[in-house]
Amino acid sequence: MSTGDVPALEVRDLSITYPARRGRAPARAVDGVNLQVGQGEIVALIGESGCGKSTLARALVGLVRPTSGQVLYHGTPLGYSAAALKRYRRHTQLVMQDPGGALNPRQNVFDAVAEGPRLHRLTDRLTERVHTSLTRAGLRPPEEFTARFPHEMSGGQQQRVVIAGALALDPSVIVADEPVASMDASVRGEILKLLLSLRDDLGLSALVVSHDLGLAWNIADRVAVMYLGRIVETGTVEEVLLRPKHPYTRALLSVLPESGKAGRAAPLTGEPPDPTAIPAGCRFHPRCPQWAALDGDDRAAARCDLRDLPILAGPPAAQSLTACHLVDDLAGQELADGLFVGHE
Repeated sequence: MSTGDVPALEVRDLSITYPARRGRAPARAVDGVNLQVGQGEIVALIGESGCGKSTLARALVGLVRPTSGQVLYHGTPLGYSAAALKRYRRHTQLVMQDPGGALNPRQNVFDAVAEGPRLHRLTDRLTERVHTSLTRAGLRPPEEFTARFPHEMSGGQQQRVVIAGALALDPSVIVADEPVASMDASVRGEILKLLLSLRDDLGLSALVVSHDLGLAWNIADRVAVMYLGRIVETGTVEEVLLRPKHPYTRALLSVLPESGKAGRAAPLTGEPPDPTAIPAGCRFHPRCPQWAALDGDDRAAARCDLRDLPILAGPPAAQSLTACHLVDDLAGQELADGLFVGHE
């Protein structure tokens, strides 16, 4: 995406706070996020479970209304009336993690794929639309699949049916929430190749949510790393994965089998803090190996303890941004050479 292009999908200063309940404080699930998905671009949103990425994905398709901030489609803010959401979901479709849960067990493949077009009254030449969508999703010939029910298909085939259902509305953006998390390696590769071919053949834009940085390397143009409701590092795949600056990104990379010697990055330990009790200062510092290695009297350590970090803007494709007080100190520490040797 060039700097002058209008993003296909964008969030500006987006926050989602769940109200206090049962004596617990409000939970800041998403906290001031800026993110862009360019036209014909795949962006990977990476982070641990509980970091807020699935909540953000649901907000992007209008399933969760933000507490503040905006979702924009081709520069136009998303409206939340029933009519506005219906129009919007014609163009931005969600692909969920569990295809078995997403499909109605009593509905055959034809009806599953045709459900969206029927809802939007796109019933002219419906059979052709369904068959085209199944073909684009890699279920060929489509006639062999239309009468099947979910239990008669593999997990990979079920996910292709879910993708075909999204394609049946001719969307321009797909938001895929952990689309291959429950699949074995061979099927994962097939689904990722499918998403890439849809980008190349149809010009689709996609936000792919995952906990797996390896997936990002194989599919994405840009990466946004999320921790406890905020984006902490964002940039091109090469910049973020080969030259990671944030200690959290480095720790996530250190556990990948492709990372070889893993350089100087310490593995990630502990669990993310509760979003109802976000730490003061840098929200990552209680788990940060770089902070732990500092002298307690060090001014840098006090800065991490007490000073919040600025919220990252949604950068153009060529720009890399990192939210870390120690990023200048880490700049000279290169990870081991050959971090992703053999990734192809």
